[in-house]
Amino acid sequence: MKKIEDFDLKNKRVLVRCDLNVPLDDKGTILEDHRIRAMLPTIEYLREQGSKIILLSHLGRPEGKVVKSFSLKPVYLKLKEWFGEDIFFIEDCIGEKVISKTKEIKEGQILLLENVQFYPGENARNLEYAEKLSKNGDFFIFDAFGQAHRDYASITGIQEFLPSCLGILIHKEMEVLKKIENPERPYVAIIGGVKIDSKISMIKNLFEKSDHVLIGGKIANTLLAIKGLCEGEIPSKEVIEAVSQINLTSLDLHLPLDVIVSPNTSEDSYTREVGPGNVRSNEDIFDIGPDTIEKFSEIIKTAKTIVINGPMGFFEDKRFTKGTKEVLKAIVNNKEAFKVAGGGNTADAIFEFGLEEGFDHISTGGGAMIKLLGGEKLPGIEIYKDED
Repeated sequence: MKKIEDFDLKNKRVLVRCDLNVPLDDKGTILEDHRIRAMLPTIEYLREQGSKIILLSHLGRPEGKVVKSFSLKPVYLKLKEWFGEDIFFIEDCIGEKVISKTKEIKEGQILLLENVQFYPGENARNLEYAEKLSKNGDFFIFDAFGQAHRDYASITGIQEFLPSCLGILIHKEMEVLKKIENPERPYVAIIGGVKIDSKISMIKNLFEKSDHVLIGGKIANTLLAIKGLCEGEIPSKEVIEAVSQINLTSLDLHLPLDVIVSPNTSEDSYTREVGPGNVRSNEDIFDIGPDTIEKFSEIIKTAKTIVINGPMGFFEDKRFTKGTKEVLKAIVNNKEAFKVAGGGNTADAIFEFGLEEGFDHISTGGGAMIKLLGGEKLPGIEIYKDED
Protein backbone atom coordinates (compact mmCIF):
# COMPACT_ATOMS: atom_id res chain seq x y z
CA MET A 1 0.00 0.00 0.00
CA LYS A 2 1.40 3.37 -1.02
CA LYS A 3 2.44 5.91 1.59
CA ILE A 4 2.46 9.71 1.76
CA GLU A 5 6.17 9.67 0.96
CA ASP A 6 5.41 8.21 -2.49
CA PHE A 7 3.74 11.46 -3.67
CA ASP A 8 4.78 15.04 -4.38
CA LEU A 9 2.30 17.04 -2.32
CA LYS A 10 3.94 20.47 -2.43
CA ASN A 11 1.40 23.26 -2.92
CA LYS A 12 -1.38 20.67 -3.22
CA ARG A 13 -4.61 20.96 -1.29
CA VAL A 14 -4.39 17.74 0.70
CA LEU A 15 -7.70 16.59 2.12
CA VAL A 16 -7.12 14.44 5.23
CA ARG A 17 -9.86 12.33 6.79
CA CYS A 18 -8.94 12.24 10.50
CA ASP A 19 -10.67 10.79 13.52
CA LEU A 20 -10.94 13.78 15.84
CA ASN A 21 -13.94 12.34 17.67
CA VAL A 22 -12.78 13.24 21.18
CA PRO A 23 -14.82 13.17 24.41
CA LEU A 24 -16.27 16.53 25.55
CA ASP A 25 -17.87 17.61 28.80
CA ASP A 26 -21.14 19.55 29.02
CA LYS A 27 -19.26 22.82 28.47
CA GLY A 28 -17.53 21.61 25.32
CA THR A 29 -14.15 21.10 26.98
CA ILE A 30 -12.05 18.26 25.59
CA LEU A 31 -11.59 15.61 28.26
CA GLU A 32 -8.88 13.57 26.52
CA ASP A 33 -6.96 14.46 23.34
CA HIS A 34 -5.14 11.22 22.41
CA ARG A 35 -6.74 11.05 18.97
CA ILE A 36 -5.77 14.63 18.17
CA ARG A 37 -2.16 14.06 19.23
CA ALA A 38 -2.03 10.87 17.15
CA MET A 39 -2.72 12.93 14.01
CA LEU A 40 0.13 15.39 14.56
CA PRO A 41 2.82 13.35 12.69
CA THR A 42 0.72 13.35 9.50
CA ILE A 43 -0.08 17.06 9.81
CA GLU A 44 3.53 17.99 10.56
CA TYR A 45 4.80 15.94 7.62
CA LEU A 46 2.43 17.70 5.23
CA ARG A 47 3.46 21.09 6.61
CA GLU A 48 7.09 20.22 5.96
CA GLN A 49 6.19 19.23 2.39
CA GLY A 50 4.51 22.59 1.75
CA SER A 51 0.98 21.18 1.43
CA LYS A 52 -2.22 23.08 2.06
CA ILE A 53 -3.88 20.87 4.66
CA ILE A 54 -7.66 20.48 4.88
CA LEU A 55 -8.90 18.32 7.76
CA LEU A 56 -12.15 16.32 7.70
CA SER A 57 -13.63 14.58 10.71
CA HIS A 58 -16.81 13.80 12.58
CA LEU A 59 -17.63 14.24 16.25
CA GLY A 60 -20.41 12.44 18.09
CA ARG A 61 -23.47 11.10 16.30
CA PRO A 62 -25.49 14.02 14.92
CA GLU A 63 -27.44 11.67 12.61
CA GLY A 64 -27.20 13.88 9.53
CA LYS A 65 -28.33 17.08 11.25
CA VAL A 66 -26.53 20.19 12.47
CA VAL A 67 -26.13 19.73 16.23
CA LYS A 68 -24.23 22.57 17.89
CA SER A 69 -22.86 20.39 20.69
CA PHE A 70 -21.16 18.21 18.05
CA SER A 71 -19.34 21.07 16.34
CA LEU A 72 -15.60 20.61 15.78
CA LYS A 73 -14.94 24.13 17.08
CA PRO A 74 -13.44 22.80 20.39
CA VAL A 75 -11.05 20.64 18.35
CA TYR A 76 -10.03 23.71 16.36
CA LEU A 77 -9.26 25.56 19.60
CA LYS A 78 -7.12 22.64 20.80
CA LEU A 79 -5.25 22.47 17.47
CA LYS A 80 -4.69 26.21 17.68
CA GLU A 81 -2.58 25.60 20.78
CA TRP A 82 -0.09 23.81 18.51
CA PHE A 83 -0.42 25.67 15.23
CA GLY A 84 -1.40 29.19 16.29
CA GLU A 85 -2.19 31.51 13.38
CA ASP A 86 -1.57 28.75 10.83
CA ILE A 87 -4.88 26.98 11.46
CA PHE A 88 -8.37 28.10 10.48
CA PHE A 89 -11.91 26.78 10.95
CA ILE A 90 -14.99 27.07 8.75
CA GLU A 91 -18.50 26.11 9.84
CA ASP A 92 -19.30 23.86 6.89
CA CYS A 93 -17.62 21.09 4.93
CA ILE A 94 -19.05 21.47 1.40
CA GLY A 95 -19.97 24.29 -0.95
CA GLU A 96 -18.36 27.15 -2.85
CA LYS A 97 -17.51 29.11 0.29
CA VAL A 98 -15.56 26.17 1.66
CA ILE A 99 -13.81 25.48 -1.64
CA SER A 100 -12.82 29.13 -1.88
CA LYS A 101 -11.33 29.01 1.63
CA THR A 102 -9.30 25.87 0.79
CA LYS A 103 -7.72 27.77 -2.09
CA GLU A 104 -6.95 30.84 0.02
CA ILE A 105 -4.77 29.15 2.64
CA LYS A 106 -1.01 29.13 2.09
CA GLU A 107 1.49 26.28 2.02
CA GLY A 108 1.88 24.76 5.47
CA GLN A 109 -1.41 26.16 6.75
CA ILE A 110 -4.34 24.09 7.99
CA LEU A 111 -8.09 24.41 7.53
CA LEU A 112 -10.42 22.33 9.73
CA LEU A 113 -13.86 21.79 8.20
CA GLU A 114 -17.05 21.29 10.17
CA ASN A 115 -18.45 17.87 11.14
CA VAL A 116 -18.96 15.69 8.03
CA GLN A 117 -21.86 13.91 9.76
CA PHE A 118 -23.93 17.11 9.79
CA TYR A 119 -25.07 15.87 6.36
CA PRO A 120 -27.04 12.60 5.92
CA GLY A 121 -24.97 11.70 2.86
CA GLU A 122 -22.01 10.79 5.07
CA ASN A 123 -23.34 7.68 6.81
CA ALA A 124 -25.34 6.69 3.72
CA ARG A 125 -22.13 6.70 1.63
CA ASN A 126 -23.79 8.99 -0.86
CA LEU A 127 -21.31 9.41 -3.72
CA GLU A 128 -22.75 12.79 -4.65
CA TYR A 129 -21.86 13.97 -1.16
CA ALA A 130 -18.42 12.33 -1.43
CA GLU A 131 -17.83 14.21 -4.67
CA LYS A 132 -18.74 17.51 -3.01
CA LEU A 133 -16.26 16.77 -0.23
CA SER A 134 -13.60 15.88 -2.80
CA LYS A 135 -13.78 19.35 -4.34
CA ASN A 136 -12.02 20.65 -1.22
CA GLY A 137 -8.75 18.96 -2.22
CA ASP A 138 -6.38 17.85 -4.96
CA PHE A 139 -5.27 14.75 -3.09
CA PHE A 140 -6.91 12.63 -0.38
CA ILE A 141 -5.31 10.92 2.62
CA PHE A 142 -7.32 8.52 4.74
CA ASP A 143 -5.85 8.48 8.25
CA ALA A 144 -8.87 7.81 10.50
CA PHE A 145 -8.09 4.35 11.85
CA GLY A 146 -10.85 4.71 14.42
CA GLN A 147 -13.36 4.91 11.55
CA ALA A 148 -11.76 2.41 9.16
CA HIS A 149 -14.46 -0.17 9.90
CA ARG A 150 -17.13 2.18 8.52
CA ASP A 151 -18.27 2.38 4.90
CA TYR A 152 -19.10 6.09 4.80
CA ALA A 153 -18.75 8.78 2.14
CA SER A 154 -15.63 10.40 3.62
CA ILE A 155 -14.04 7.01 4.31
CA THR A 156 -14.54 4.95 1.14
CA GLY A 157 -16.16 7.43 -1.25
CA ILE A 158 -13.76 10.33 -1.80
CA GLN A 159 -11.20 7.94 -3.34
CA GLU A 160 -13.57 7.68 -6.33
CA PHE A 161 -12.77 11.30 -7.22
CA LEU A 162 -9.21 12.01 -6.01
CA PRO A 163 -5.84 10.25 -6.03
CA SER A 164 -5.30 8.97 -2.51
CA CYS A 165 -3.27 6.96 -0.01
CA LEU A 166 -3.27 5.92 3.63
CA GLY A 167 -1.71 8.20 6.23
CA ILE A 168 1.10 7.81 8.73
CA LEU A 169 -1.20 6.93 11.64
CA ILE A 170 -2.92 4.06 9.82
CA HIS A 171 0.36 2.56 8.65
CA LYS A 172 1.59 2.66 12.25
CA GLU A 173 -1.61 1.00 13.55
CA MET A 174 -1.39 -1.73 10.92
CA GLU A 175 2.28 -2.45 11.68
CA VAL A 176 1.46 -2.89 15.38
CA LEU A 177 -1.50 -5.16 14.70
CA LYS A 178 0.59 -7.27 12.29
CA LYS A 179 3.00 -7.84 15.15
CA ILE A 180 0.10 -9.15 17.21
CA GLU A 181 -0.81 -11.55 14.41
CA ASN A 182 2.54 -13.31 14.99
CA PRO A 183 3.03 -12.69 18.71
CA GLU A 184 5.85 -13.65 20.98
CA ARG A 185 4.43 -16.11 23.49
CA PRO A 186 2.89 -16.43 25.99
CA TYR A 187 0.21 -14.23 24.45
CA VAL A 188 -2.40 -12.88 26.89
CA ALA A 189 -5.58 -11.16 25.69
CA ILE A 190 -7.70 -9.17 28.16
CA ILE A 191 -11.25 -8.33 27.15
CA GLY A 192 -13.65 -6.07 29.03
CA GLY A 193 -16.30 -3.48 28.36
CA VAL A 194 -20.03 -3.57 27.98
CA LYS A 195 -21.28 -4.94 24.65
CA ILE A 196 -20.59 -8.61 24.14
CA ASP A 197 -22.35 -8.73 20.74
CA SER A 198 -19.68 -6.46 19.20
CA LYS A 199 -16.82 -8.53 20.63
CA ILE A 200 -17.86 -12.16 20.14
CA SER A 201 -15.82 -12.57 16.95
CA MET A 202 -12.79 -11.02 18.63
CA ILE A 203 -13.13 -13.24 21.71
CA LYS A 204 -13.47 -16.33 19.49
CA ASN A 205 -10.48 -15.36 17.35
CA LEU A 206 -8.29 -14.44 20.33
CA PHE A 207 -9.32 -17.63 22.10
CA GLU A 208 -7.93 -19.60 19.15
CA LYS A 209 -4.71 -17.55 18.84
CA SER A 210 -3.73 -16.60 22.39
CA ASP A 211 -2.53 -18.62 25.36
CA HIS A 212 -4.86 -16.97 27.87
CA VAL A 213 -8.03 -14.89 27.54
CA LEU A 214 -8.97 -12.88 30.64
CA ILE A 215 -12.50 -11.46 30.63
CA GLY A 216 -13.99 -8.74 32.83
CA GLY A 217 -16.60 -6.01 32.62
CA LYS A 218 -20.21 -6.61 31.62
CA ILE A 219 -19.00 -9.08 29.01
CA ALA A 220 -17.82 -11.36 31.83
CA ASN A 221 -21.15 -10.86 33.62
CA THR A 222 -22.98 -12.01 30.50
CA LEU A 223 -20.83 -15.11 30.09
CA LEU A 224 -21.26 -15.99 33.77
CA ALA A 225 -25.02 -15.66 33.38
CA ILE A 226 -25.03 -17.83 30.25
CA LYS A 227 -23.09 -20.48 32.17
CA GLY A 228 -25.66 -20.23 34.97
CA LEU A 229 -23.01 -19.18 37.48
CA CYS A 230 -24.64 -15.93 38.57
CA GLU A 231 -27.72 -13.77 38.35
CA GLY A 232 -27.79 -11.58 35.28
CA GLU A 233 -29.59 -10.58 32.14
CA ILE A 234 -29.56 -13.36 29.54
CA PRO A 235 -28.70 -11.96 26.09
CA SER A 236 -30.50 -12.59 22.80
CA LYS A 237 -30.74 -15.99 21.19
CA GLU A 238 -28.28 -14.85 18.49
CA VAL A 239 -25.66 -13.91 21.09
CA ILE A 240 -26.13 -17.20 22.95
CA GLU A 241 -25.69 -19.14 19.69
CA ALA A 242 -22.51 -17.19 18.89
CA VAL A 243 -21.13 -17.71 22.40
CA SER A 244 -21.81 -21.45 22.08
CA GLN A 245 -18.94 -21.57 19.58
CA ILE A 246 -16.54 -20.65 22.40
CA ASN A 247 -15.42 -23.34 24.84
CA LEU A 248 -16.40 -21.65 28.09
CA THR A 249 -14.95 -24.56 30.09
CA SER A 250 -11.43 -24.19 28.67
CA LEU A 251 -8.64 -23.67 31.17
CA ASP A 252 -7.31 -20.90 28.90
CA LEU A 253 -10.46 -18.81 29.41
CA HIS A 254 -10.51 -16.94 32.70
CA LEU A 255 -13.72 -15.42 34.10
CA PRO A 256 -13.99 -13.55 37.42
CA LEU A 257 -13.57 -15.60 40.60
CA ASP A 258 -15.16 -12.84 42.67
CA VAL A 259 -16.93 -9.58 41.92
CA ILE A 260 -17.94 -6.26 43.46
CA VAL A 261 -21.71 -5.73 43.45
CA SER A 262 -24.18 -3.00 44.35
CA PRO A 263 -27.92 -2.46 43.85
CA ASN A 264 -27.23 0.70 41.82
CA THR A 265 -24.66 3.41 41.08
CA SER A 266 -25.83 5.93 43.65
CA GLU A 267 -23.02 7.02 46.00
CA ASP A 268 -24.92 6.05 49.15
CA SER A 269 -25.69 2.50 48.00
CA TYR A 270 -23.77 -0.37 49.58
CA THR A 271 -21.12 -2.48 47.83
CA ARG A 272 -20.28 -6.13 48.47
CA GLU A 273 -17.44 -8.43 47.51
CA VAL A 274 -18.93 -11.85 46.62
CA GLY A 275 -18.48 -14.92 44.48
CA PRO A 276 -20.47 -14.85 41.20
CA GLY A 277 -22.89 -17.43 42.56
CA ASN A 278 -23.83 -15.18 45.49
CA VAL A 279 -25.00 -12.16 43.50
CA ARG A 280 -28.55 -11.27 44.54
CA SER A 281 -31.33 -10.62 42.06
CA ASN A 282 -31.46 -6.93 43.03
CA GLU A 283 -27.71 -6.43 42.51
CA ASP A 284 -25.49 -5.69 39.53
CA ILE A 285 -21.81 -6.47 39.08
CA PHE A 286 -19.65 -3.35 38.74
CA ASP A 287 -16.07 -4.63 39.09
CA ILE A 288 -13.89 -7.69 39.46
CA GLY A 289 -12.87 -8.64 43.00
CA PRO A 290 -9.43 -8.99 44.69
CA ASP A 291 -9.05 -12.73 44.02
CA THR A 292 -9.68 -12.10 40.33
CA ILE A 293 -7.23 -9.21 40.29
CA GLU A 294 -4.58 -11.46 41.85
CA LYS A 295 -5.26 -14.30 39.39
CA PHE A 296 -5.26 -12.01 36.34
CA SER A 297 -2.09 -10.27 37.54
CA GLU A 298 -0.24 -13.59 37.94
CA ILE A 299 -1.12 -14.58 34.37
CA ILE A 300 -0.15 -11.15 33.04
CA LYS A 301 3.29 -11.50 34.64
CA THR A 302 4.04 -14.51 32.42
CA ALA A 303 3.16 -12.79 29.13
CA LYS A 304 5.45 -11.71 26.29
CA THR A 305 2.59 -10.15 24.31
CA ILE A 306 -0.44 -8.45 25.89
CA VAL A 307 -3.53 -6.96 24.27
CA ILE A 308 -6.25 -5.26 26.30
CA ASN A 309 -9.56 -4.01 24.95
CA GLY A 310 -12.11 -2.77 27.47
CA PRO A 311 -12.14 -1.96 31.22
CA MET A 312 -12.73 -4.53 33.94
CA GLY A 313 -15.64 -2.63 35.45
CA PHE A 314 -17.41 0.68 35.87
CA PHE A 315 -14.13 2.50 36.54
CA GLU A 316 -15.73 5.92 36.07
CA ASP A 317 -17.12 5.51 39.62
CA LYS A 318 -14.31 5.65 42.19
CA ARG A 319 -15.89 2.77 44.12
CA PHE A 320 -15.35 0.47 41.13
CA THR A 321 -11.97 1.68 39.90
CA LYS A 322 -9.70 -0.92 41.48
CA GLY A 323 -10.16 -3.80 39.04
CA THR A 324 -9.36 -1.80 35.93
CA LYS A 325 -6.54 0.14 37.57
CA GLU A 326 -4.80 -2.90 39.06
CA VAL A 327 -5.00 -4.91 35.84
CA LEU A 328 -3.54 -1.98 33.87
CA LYS A 329 -0.78 -1.59 36.47
CA ALA A 330 0.01 -5.31 36.20
CA ILE A 331 0.37 -4.90 32.42
CA VAL A 332 2.67 -1.89 32.79
CA ASN A 333 4.76 -3.69 35.44
CA ASN A 334 5.55 -6.45 32.95
CA LYS A 335 8.62 -4.83 31.40
CA GLU A 336 9.35 -7.76 29.06
CA ALA A 337 6.05 -7.85 27.18
CA PHE A 338 4.91 -6.01 24.04
CA LYS A 339 1.81 -4.19 25.30
CA VAL A 340 -1.08 -2.88 23.17
CA ALA A 341 -4.32 -1.26 24.31
CA GLY A 342 -7.40 -0.35 22.29
CA GLY A 343 -10.87 1.04 22.78
CA GLY A 344 -12.04 4.47 23.84
CA ASN A 345 -12.85 3.54 27.45
CA THR A 346 -9.58 1.63 27.76
CA ALA A 347 -7.58 4.65 26.58
CA ASP A 348 -9.58 6.92 28.91
CA ALA A 349 -8.68 4.71 31.88
CA ILE A 350 -5.01 4.51 30.92
CA PHE A 351 -4.70 8.29 30.66
CA GLU A 352 -6.77 8.86 33.80
CA PHE A 353 -4.41 6.64 35.81
CA GLY A 354 -1.29 8.14 34.17
CA LEU A 355 -0.12 4.80 32.77
CA GLU A 356 0.25 5.72 29.08
CA GLU A 357 4.06 5.60 29.11
CA GLY A 358 3.94 1.93 30.07
CA PHE A 359 2.28 0.83 26.83
CA ASP A 360 4.04 0.22 23.52
CA HIS A 361 0.95 1.32 21.63
CA ILE A 362 -2.46 2.77 22.48
CA SER A 363 -4.70 2.34 19.45
CA THR A 364 -6.94 5.18 18.29
CA GLY A 365 -9.56 2.72 17.09
CA GLY A 366 -11.68 0.62 19.42
CA GLY A 367 -14.24 -0.69 16.92
CA ALA A 368 -11.65 -1.02 14.15
CA MET A 369 -9.31 -2.93 16.44
CA ILE A 370 -12.14 -5.24 17.51
CA LYS A 371 -12.97 -6.00 13.87
CA LEU A 372 -9.35 -6.70 12.94
CA LEU A 373 -8.70 -8.90 15.96
CA GLY A 374 -11.93 -10.70 15.11
CA GLY A 375 -10.57 -11.56 11.68
CA GLU A 376 -12.81 -9.11 9.84
CA LYS A 377 -11.85 -6.64 7.10
CA LEU A 378 -11.90 -2.84 7.37
CA PRO A 379 -13.53 -1.11 4.37
CA GLY A 380 -11.44 2.04 4.78
CA ILE A 381 -8.24 0.03 4.38
CA GLU A 382 -9.32 -2.82 2.11
CA ILE A 383 -9.84 -0.47 -0.85
CA TYR A 384 -6.10 0.20 -0.89
CA LYS A 385 -4.99 -3.44 -0.88
CA ASP A 386 -5.35 -3.96 -4.63
CA GLU A 387 -2.93 -1.16 -5.46
CA ASP A 388 0.02 -1.95 -7.69
